[in-house]
Amino acid sequence: MLLPPKVTPRAFERLDEIGAADQGMALRIAVEGGGCSGFQYDIKLDAPTPEDMILEGQGQKVVIDSASLPFLENAVIDFADELIGARFVINNPNATSSCGCGTSFSI
Repeated sequence: MLLPPKVTPRAFERLDEIGAADQGMALRIAVEGGGCSGFQYDIKLDAPTPEDMILEGQGQKVVIDSASLPFLENAVIDFADELIGARFVINNPNATSSCGCGTSFSI
């Protein structure tokens, strides 16, 4: 049984601030081949589909498609507001390495 990813309260708060649910949207986290380390995250606002795993909190949703789910087992989805910019970040215990951009990783 896969352990689903966790979403921090800060990530749900940011989705609330931008009004994602008010627009019928959710934060979609997907894993695709590519990037400088073999895999990369695709993070965007998108409409949920019936096939998605839906993680809900504070009236907001984060959705993950079934193909991406194994790559995100037990990961933590957060929102960081740093000097380099504000962005959603993923702390993925399955990634054996990642690159400086924070969106590419290998397993």
